[in-house]
Amino acid sequence: MPRGDGSGPRGEGPGTGRGLGQGGGRARMGGAGFGVGGECVCPNCGHRIAHQAGTPCNQIKCPKCGTLMARG
Repeated sequence: MPRGDGSGPRGEGPGTGRGLGQGGGRARMGGAGFGVGGECVCPNCGHRIAHQAGTPCNQIKCPKCGTLMARG
């Protein structure tokens, strides 16, 4: 809107973006981001444990079979 009076061309200006403002974008590194909580699941035996903040599931070994866990 060149004059700031709302007389600019249609389809330009506020309200016509891609909708990525106010949290509409993607998480860090382009992923979905799981956030706090949830559980870690063993891809081998299916054993589940509570996810602990600060420790990625893929760094925890399954207490039953020793395989590295995955976020589930």
